[in-house]
Amino acid sequence: MRLPRMFGMTLPALLLAAGTLAAQGVTVKEEKPGLLKKAKITPDSAIALAKAKLPKATLKSAEIEEEDGKLIYSFDFETAGKSGIDEVNVDAKTGKVGKVEHETPKSEKAEEARDKAKAKKAADTTKAPAKKP
Repeated sequence: MRLPRMFGMTLPALLLAAGTLAAQGVTVKEEKPGLLKKAKITPDSAIALAKAKLPKATLKSAEIEEEDGKLIYSFDFETAGKSGIDEVNVDAKTGKVGKVEHETPKSEKAEEARDKAKAKKAADTTKAPAKKP
């Protein structure tokens, strides 16, 4: 009997990868409350899809966020002997693997600074008092 293939992996391999990663204790953080409820792809399935792109890497963090109008999972992996991290994005509605990008420690810090500035701007916008007519 031939097993069906999903995303380039047999179903048992996909399930094994998901179970193994869940055991690592990495949980998916939400950029905003309620994003996980909007996802059609489960976190374990998304992790398995991302892990398939970097089979020798170790998952370090996971997040679900809205980026450029799309709901995505963002996973950070470390590979032994390689500095920085590899980021893999998975569309939370379709399961399609998007960007796979290596980030050096310097580029990680720059991205973190941009994310903080973006969060501060969003917080400032929501705290601004309403203008009186």
